[in-house]
Amino acid sequence: MDIPRIFNITESAHRIHNPFTPEKLATLGAALRLERGTRVLDLGSGSGEMLCTWARDYGVIGTGIDMSRLFTEQAKLRAVELGVTDKVKFIHGDAAGYISDEKAGVAACVGATWIAGGVVGTIELLAQSLRPGGIILIGEPYWRQLPPTEDVARGCLANSISDFLLLPELLASFGHLGYDVVEMVLADQDSWDRYEAAKWLTMRRWLEANPDDEFAKDVRAQLTSEPARYAAYTREYLGWGVFALMTR
Repeated sequence: MDIPRIFNITESAHRIHNPFTPEKLATLGAALRLERGTRVLDLGSGSGEMLCTWARDYGVIGTGIDMSRLFTEQAKLRAVELGVTDKVKFIHGDAAGYISDEKAGVAACVGATWIAGGVVGTIELLAQSLRPGGIILIGEPYWRQLPPTEDVARGCLANSISDFLLLPELLASFGHLGYDVVEMVLADQDSWDRYEAAKWLTMRRWLEANPDDEFAKDVRAQLTSEPARYAAYTREYLGWGVFALMTR
């Protein structure tokens, strides 16, 4: 079980696998007013930066599940580096359908709502691991401005314009599901740059180290096209944020 190889290559140097900087991740933790001992479940935990830094800074405890073997190992190393191995654990596995035996004060899926078929299914999944009065965290894209054509939407790596909502519509959609939006922290263009542009140097270094790899042509093609595609499409049209929800 693993994610597609291209992601293990392009994001191998990332600690955060979404358009958040360490500062925004810390802002989110502070905004949630986390209490020491709060149990956090993170589905699609990547390299574990959220759980590890929140365990260090706020004293949370928790579990992360991710399909990437590489990212899971990096998460375990990060826990050792930050001295929080007694507070967090990371499982290599499929987060789809995962329900925790111990109810969490925060149940999160930050940027991987595909695990349950989208936002609605992911909220339903997370709710099954949440204690009464707990908070659900959803990390999700939205349109900063509506793409003028379907081709522009595909340039943002969406299948169609209908894949995402404008921010007011996304916030309203949580209410339609019976949740209050109680906090949000949004990516900006600078944090998008840190997520996307950091991949380019990683790809270049990988190509230099692996010139004869059968996957090198794919990586070379992506490195050649990504800077211009990102600048023309994703950077201008696509937003991303983490939204904190509590049931009404």
